[in-house]
Amino acid sequence: MKGKVYEITKRIFDLIAAGVGLIIMSPLILLIYLLVRCTSKGSGFFIQDRAGKDGKIFRMVKFRTMYATHEHNPDPTIVITPEHEDVTPVGRFLRKFKLDELPQLINVLRGDMSLVGPRPTVPEQVARYGPFERQRLKVKPGITGLAQVNGGTALTWPERIEWDVYYVQHRSWKMDFGILLRTVISLIVGTEKHVRRFRNEKK
Repeated sequence: MKGKVYEITKRIFDLIAAGVGLIIMSPLILLIYLLVRCTSKGSGFFIQDRAGKDGKIFRMVKFRTMYATHEHNPDPTIVITPEHEDVTPVGRFLRKFKLDELPQLINVLRGDMSLVGPRPTVPEQVARYGPFERQRLKVKPGITGLAQVNGGTALTWPERIEWDVYYVQHRSWKMDFGILLRTVISLIVGTEKHVRRFRNEKK
């Protein structure tokens, strides 16, 4: 189901879920913001340009998990692990349970992102995309996605691209709800334990 009905109903679901989520989790969001501000210098939020649907640039927001002195590398193939020296103690906890992504519910409300979709990457990386990689840009980026529930940063960058393109080509409500359910389970567990390598076959 890739037609207008799917896109419209998905947007309605995103608006309701993100709105309700922000209201319910507002005390937690405020607490995390204060913890980040009080335990290390710098803003409570980390805001960065990312490429959205059709390559449109938007400002993605998340909680800051690294020291303000850290210089960010635009290469997404370089993975910053929670053990990295520039990740703050609070940041390690936030990354483990993916709580640093909570502010992106605001991006969902604004229409920059969806709850489910390929993770948005930086414009510098998108500029190097070939035709295959550019298929990721056919849909709105998501807070969670097929690549994330199949291993996330434990996968290689090409594998994440393969999972993302597979999602774009086969997306449906069934797949979206499956991804959301697996995301909730991984949040409860607090880590990405299940790494599923992409294979060129029907999943």
